[in-house]
Order: sequence, then C-alpha cells, then structure tokens
Amino acid sequence: MPLIVDIQFRLNGEDRAVDCGPAQSLLALLRDGLGLPGSKNACEQGECGSCTVVMDGKAVCSCLVLAADTDGADITTVEGYGDEDALHAVQEALIDGGGVQCGFCTPGFVVAAAHLFESNPAPSTDEIREALSGNICRCTGYGGILRSLEKLAGR
Repeated sequence: MPLIVDIQFRLNGEDRAVDCGPAQSLLALLRDGLGLPGSKNACEQGECGSCTVVMDGKAVCSCLVLAADTDGADITTVEGYGDEDALHAVQEALIDGGGVQCGFCTPGFVVAAAHLFESNPAPSTDEIREALSGNICRCTGYGGILRSLEKLAGR
C-alpha cells in the first residue's frame, strides 16, 4: 500500500489536488492538512455529528470517511456556508433564535440544516428533527436550535 495517496476533489466550490495518507480521515485532512478548522474533532466515531460535511449530496461524518476515498468527490464544509460578511440563512437563524451556546457542535448543525434547507426550503418539524438526528448538543437542550430552524422554515 502506498504511503501517500494523490487525490483530487471539489472543496467548497474549488477544485483541489492534495496528498494524504492511506489511513487519514477526511476530518484530519480538512483540519490538519487544509487548515479548515470548522469541522470539529470530538468523538471520532460518527456519533456526535460535530464533523458533518456534505459529500456528493449526502451529509456524512468526516471522521468516518477516509480522505483517500474522496477522490473525485464534491465536498462542502461549514466554511462553504457563508462567512463573516454574509452569513448563511441557517447561521443567521441559529444566532437570532438562540440556537447556539458554546458553539462546538454548531458547525455540524449548520451543515446538516443547510443541507436540509437546500433540498427542502420549508421542512416540517419532523423533517428538521430527522435531518439533525445525527448531531449532539450538550449545552442548548435542542429547544433553541429547533425553534430557530422552525422559524426559518416559516413555522
């Protein structure tokens, strides 16, 4: 098995070519190799959702994806959803509705919710809950998060 794997993928709308180790996770590549700290390293077991990214149209835990398996993929991280000058509607809703507290889980929630709203601009409460079911928050009790996203959905 080679010690270095050359991969090419689309990241937040830009084509990228990088080298990675054969056993390196996408999360490690994003944070350590590409300087994108938004995806958080918490459980490393796909249980908490703090490292959620969208890969080829599906929300995935980047800690469970081998970087080498992203060759040819289209990946969006939290950094691909708005910035300080122009926040994404989900980011604004979470801030305005009190859906953030310590902020550690927020990037995963933003990615999961933005992915939902891209395909369904007016999701039901049950659809919002389902889309966020892979994300854990230890601070907010989910009430503020859910109310913020329900308001964004027009409820």
